[in-house]
Amino acid sequence: MSRVQLALRVADLEGSIAFYSKLFGVEPAKRRPGYANFAVAEPPLKLVLLEGEEGEPTRMDHLGVEVEDTSLVTDATERLREAGLATFEENDATCCYALQDKVWVHGPGGEPWEVYVVKADADTIGASATVVAGGDACCGASEEKEEAGGPSGSR
Repeated sequence: MSRVQLALRVADLEGSIAFYSKLFGVEPAKRRPGYANFAVAEPPLKLVLLEGEEGEPTRMDHLGVEVEDTSLVTDATERLREAGLATFEENDATCCYALQDKVWVHGPGGEPWEVYVVKADADTIGASATVVAGGDACCGASEEKEEAGGPSGSR
């Protein structure tokens, strides 16, 4: 099953967790310092909360599509390239407390999109990728990623 991902950068992580738990009727599937995610069954949604700067309004960090396996990331990469979109691939990236394969593109408004698969939870593999409070998320932006269609500076 694929599902859409919405990643929000929030100033009040605990307050946001409480709100979205009530809104969707589920508790976070994963909580770490500066990070939480919800696996919402209906509607199919992966909601990611990234801790931002105190006092700043909530903003979209990035969008994504979570898929079931790496072959679907590869298929998406080929399809996006054939459509003429600039792509940036990250394979075996330890990001957001998980080992992932992903491909990034940018929409016409500069919005970063990823198609990704979670290959293993970081707890399972002993990895310690973190989200830096108030800073860029793991697998953070770089100028070459942005030029190639990868995450923007807001990632």
